[in-house]
Amino acid sequence: MRIFGVVSFVLATFCLAGCSSTSGVDALQIPSNETTSSVVRPSAPVTKAVKTADTETTLETASMTGSARFRPPAPLLDDQNASPGDENSRADDENSRPFGLAEEETVAFPAADLPDSVEPPVQEAALVSPPKRLSRAAPAMLAGPVTRYAFRDAKPINFGRSSPRHLAVHGVDVSRWQGNINWGKLRAQGANFAYIKATDGGDHLDPMFMRNWRNADAAGLKRGAYHFFYWCRTAGEQADWFMRNVPRVQGALPPVIDVEWNGDSSCKRRPSREKVLEKMQVFMDKLERYYGQRPIIYTSPDFYRDNLRGAFLDYPFWLRAVAAHPSKVYPGRRWLFWQYSGSGLSHGVSGRVDLNVFHGDERQWRNWLGGGQMVADAD
Repeated sequence: MRIFGVVSFVLATFCLAGCSSTSGVDALQIPSNETTSSVVRPSAPVTKAVKTADTETTLETASMTGSARFRPPAPLLDDQNASPGDENSRADDENSRPFGLAEEETVAFPAADLPDSVEPPVQEAALVSPPKRLSRAAPAMLAGPVTRYAFRDAKPINFGRSSPRHLAVHGVDVSRWQGNINWGKLRAQGANFAYIKATDGGDHLDPMFMRNWRNADAAGLKRGAYHFFYWCRTAGEQADWFMRNVPRVQGALPPVIDVEWNGDSSCKRRPSREKVLEKMQVFMDKLERYYGQRPIIYTSPDFYRDNLRGAFLDYPFWLRAVAAHPSKVYPGRRWLFWQYSGSGLSHGVSGRVDLNVFHGDERQWRNWLGGGQMVADAD
């Protein structure tokens, strides 16, 4: 009886010891609650890229458990981002993630509908410091500070009391012929906007367009693109070519159609006035539908005289007038931009550059950028 009691006691002791122990494998799966003073170290280096319906990448970490885990939107499953074993896994996880969580103190998840400067809903339990603020860029059409005129001119013209220097907002138009442009210096010299040659005809792209397009924006200039119209191609083909090559981005200036007679062009055709207006209308209608902005018409004195007097009264005009004020060269025509020199000099450009000015003060400039419709008076 006494021996039986001793045996029972020993067996009970072994059972209790077995119930209170944990296997080594299970212990490795429990995330650590310890953190360093600066960096969160996840217990398992697992970072999953989750593709959401908004095509944005969010992050889910294996060290976030229970209430501390951020739950991203339901993934959009397709043949590229689904696998039989894990509906959120992808073959290129390591390449697709934006950063490793071991190097980041906090995690800020992009949210599609957050208002400006609002912090994302990251759980505090997963952080050792306040979450980094998610800030969005200011609306693209808001203009920065206006830089005052500081250009020089190789062939200065005395415009008298109607000098373009009396107007506040100056800019340039450029193409491949300006070479490599220092956009920061050009901005400092007084270029607040730039119209950049993009295309002409139905198959030519200016080789410097994309570089100029990106760098002008990076330097803080308002940018737009222009198309040189070719009279030996259909308007529809040319519109399609422009739309194929010029990005549709918020904040860009309205597209420009450049219409003029060009004696150096391989196309010597000069259509009738009726045909010119018809082609222009087809081209401009397509661009307006695509970009959501009414195109601007750039022209020169001889082409205007032959084709555009009294036409397109509800379109903004950009007028070339390098020897006299537009009111004298284009009597009665309202205009938005004035190209007043083809011989401008700037530290940002080797050689000469076309100089332009907006018809209005700084307040009107900002209003126009913000979407206000404006067709300035002729004088």
